[in-house]
Amino acid sequence: MAQSEASLRSRVSSRSKAKKKNQIGYALLVLALVIAFGVFLGSLKIALAAKWVFGLAFGFVLQRSRFCFTASMRDPVLTGSTSLTRAVIIAIAVATVGFAAIQFSAYMAGKPIPGFISPVGIHTVIGAILFGIGMVIAGGCASGTLMRVGEGFIMLMVTLVFFVTGSALGAYHFGWWQGFSMKSSPSIFLPNVLGWPLALLVQFGLLGALYWMATWWEYRKVE
Repeated sequence: MAQSEASLRSRVSSRSKAKKKNQIGYALLVLALVIAFGVFLGSLKIALAAKWVFGLAFGFVLQRSRFCFTASMRDPVLTGSTSLTRAVIIAIAVATVGFAAIQFSAYMAGKPIPGFISPVGIHTVIGAILFGIGMVIAGGCASGTLMRVGEGFIMLMVTLVFFVTGSALGAYHFGWWQGFSMKSSPSIFLPNVLGWPLALLVQFGLLGALYWMATWWEYRKVE
């Protein structure tokens, strides 16, 4: 009995290894096409080839890290894990440093503050609810959907189609939303309200508090 189970396991293992070996040819073909397309873009414009390489590298990092905003909000509730939640908080903190440096440099030089400061109103609440419900049902946000489409998930391919369709409808009705809520809603830039030092202190203080709460949530003692 033990010998038959061992032989069965060895056959399954050999079959899985054979399947993996059979995929090497496809991987080499895809790699050749990627390189060829990069060379083609480089012949048109070097900037296009650089963007192609950056996109590939960014996609690789997303796939290996399993980075997804949906999972960062869903996992603490479903599994109790907050690793992705903390990763998102760290990413926002890093982005805050970069954007603050760029904007403060423009401020000191007397230039207009770069970046689009979006108005906050009822449209923000409606959009957040719709997107929040949709991304949980679909199982992925924009980055997570693209990453899983690259992995071959059929469901996320359907999600991507409707993601694009919804974005097109949103762009088509954007003028109506401007008249309905956006034009009458305030655009808040914290440094203008609190000053640069206090604004950064509040921003990093909130992020630090959220990080601490996420850590506590994952490692709390559940009785």
